[in-house]
Amino acid sequence: MGWWDLSADTLVGSRFLVSPLAETIATLKMLERGTAAHPAERSWLDLHLPAYRKRLAGDPLTALTIRSALGRTWNADYLTPPPTHGGEATFAEEVRTVREASPGGAREDLTVSLGGPLPAELHRDDLPERTAGLLEWVWTHAVLPDWTRRRRIIEADVVARTAQLSRGGWAEALDGLRPGMRWLGGSRLQVNTHDYPPRRISGARLMFVPVTPRHGWVSWDETWRRFAIVYPCSGTLAEVGAPVPEALGRLLGTSRAGVLVLLETPKSTTQLVALTGQGLGSVGRHLRVLLDARLIERRRAGRSVLYYRTTAGEILVAAQHDN
Repeated sequence: MGWWDLSADTLVGSRFLVSPLAETIATLKMLERGTAAHPAERSWLDLHLPAYRKRLAGDPLTALTIRSALGRTWNADYLTPPPTHGGEATFAEEVRTVREASPGGAREDLTVSLGGPLPAELHRDDLPERTAGLLEWVWTHAVLPDWTRRRRIIEADVVARTAQLSRGGWAEALDGLRPGMRWLGGSRLQVNTHDYPPRRISGARLMFVPVTPRHGWVSWDETWRRFAIVYPCSGTLAEVGAPVPEALGRLLGTSRAGVLVLLETPKSTTQLVALTGQGLGSVGRHLRVLLDARLIERRRAGRSVLYYRTTAGEILVAAQHDN
């Protein structure tokens, strides 16, 4: 298995952050694979996949580049650089790193991601430019129109993870962050199930980057000592677009029913505001009504109050889904 030995200074200086480029790369992965993790993703793919396939059909060389970069077991490193800023950067600032990658380095990375020789068509110097161009297309056509909602989901996940960290330490915050990841104890973090030698990380910047599609990866830049773990937002956070059952909406009102549906896993008021796009006052009123009806309960977790469905709430939601 692949695991990192993290020094105390690296852990203390690590942070969760938002990356428009990581969100775009995760969206590219979803478009390229054409598979959905839940009904909301399926609806999104039905809307955007035809245009993506048309874009690649008109540019077969870029299509081959991307298929090669998204290898079966490894991404080409130049495609997935770790964030270069301590705070949030714009997409234009981040994608510049891809565009300015060394052509020779890109070809080497593609050879690794392919696990074999590079196709003759890719022995050229414009591969970073082609890759950056397609990422700009995905950002403009598939991510940017929905970025406000996606950002709310990402920020809600950061809130949840930060609460977990303060409540239970790194083990609780990082276990299950992405498939194959778990805290091994001491200073050891298993980042994947690949059979790679341990990596000692000291004096480096470690970043945890949530994305809304169900895709994640690890990346690093040894020269600048930057390491990133990109992971899918937890639980139903990425499924915010899932429809509210019509009958449940008529019974409770669509907005209130949406809050009840989201409470399949415990969430704070802050998370619910971010996920629903409703104001704090509106969410608070919905929670009070649901509490009075004994459809939800609440408990304190560290500094947060988390709301979750009661047995009655579970039965009500399940009955509407069954109809």
